[in-house]
Amino acid sequence: MYKIGDKKLINGWAFYDWANSVYSLVISTAVFPLYYSGVTEGKIVRFLGMDWEHPDSLYSYALSFSFLVVAFISPILSGIADYTGSKKKFMKFFCTLGAVSVMSLYFFDGIDTIWVGIVFTILASIGFWASLVFYNAYLPEVAHPEQQDRASAKGFVYGYIGSVILLLLNLAMIMFPETLGISAGMASRISFVMVGLWWLGFAQITFKTLPGNIYNKKPEKDYIWRGYKELKIVAKEIVNYPTLKRFLIAFFFLSIGVQTIILMAALFGSSELKLESTNMIITILLVQIVAILGASLFSRFSDRYGNFTALKVTIGIWMLVCFCAFLLDKSQEHVAIYFYGLGGLLGLVQGAIQTLTRSTYSKLLPETEDHATYFSFYDVTEKIAIVLGTAVYGVLYAKTGSMQWSVLCLAIFFLISFLILNTLKKTKYVA
Repeated sequence: MYKIGDKKLINGWAFYDWANSVYSLVISTAVFPLYYSGVTEGKIVRFLGMDWEHPDSLYSYALSFSFLVVAFISPILSGIADYTGSKKKFMKFFCTLGAVSVMSLYFFDGIDTIWVGIVFTILASIGFWASLVFYNAYLPEVAHPEQQDRASAKGFVYGYIGSVILLLLNLAMIMFPETLGISAGMASRISFVMVGLWWLGFAQITFKTLPGNIYNKKPEKDYIWRGYKELKIVAKEIVNYPTLKRFLIAFFFLSIGVQTIILMAALFGSSELKLESTNMIITILLVQIVAILGASLFSRFSDRYGNFTALKVTIGIWMLVCFCAFLLDKSQEHVAIYFYGLGGLLGLVQGAIQTLTRSTYSKLLPETEDHATYFSFYDVTEKIAIVLGTAVYGVLYAKTGSMQWSVLCLAIFFLISFLILNTLKKTKYVA
């Protein structure tokens, strides 16, 4: 069994990002949304006894529902996991649920099987996001505080590299299906199976490395009730740590901006700027590649200048992204080139802010054995922010008829987060 701070333990933990990031890129961002739109375009779909004239809205509601489910169950399950010492079991369960659900999307082969696409989209999303709660909770148990920025960055770098490799392979299959003697639709469906196998297969390396019940907890029979009590204790503790509490509030506001932009960037490019799918794929790949550099660069920046300073710099760049997007217009000459530039800027801070928020939160935690419960609050904060952010974005779009005003509004949330971070006091490991 490896000791905390061991390089092999950190590498094994970080490798879960390599395993699961193919879901967020191939399924959430690139291939599945395009496949879903292609199957449902111009059609009225029937789901839950209702006719949906706008199938894209059904898809967005399905994702929002999955976020709400995770926000509801993760604190309770995390309390149980901490009390019973079973983080690894919960992580395995949700990883398997997500991977199998992704592979099941293979059976979504037309408008008549729309229920397959929606149901397994929800289950895959729940599996992905819930497994991340327990994965993130391992960070303070695999790396010392002074190692956590680089360990967190290493995970995201692994994730970006792995997901780009599989996406390129999937895109080659979809763009040249005749070489395999299949249709483009079948190539997309095979891609879903490949994502599930990649995720589940490479995750075994992480599961083999991570420790199980490191605190040797021996739960009593009423572990569900005691897990719930564990949750209540941690909730009260967070209130008594002002820096941790304020950081969660700052994280909430920046997550509204970050997650909404990540989820809506492709829609902004295709619907608002009328860019071709080729332009969108190039931009998605550009973001992923630059994000590798951004995650590594800002982890070193935080080592030198402190986490709070590094976070404030990234938030400043995110606000710049919002203003630049507001100035873009489909009538501009070379708008695709400008969008690529915006994608490069976005990539620089996407990986950076994700790795920094995770490691900063981990460093702010008190001495505790309840890491999963603490990280469940981190996760719930992010999920509620996603629901609120996408709702605000949608309302402003409906009112103004332009996504540009929606994007500009997100800069306000970044500004609020920046101001809150300015009030935080330095700690031993976070400056």
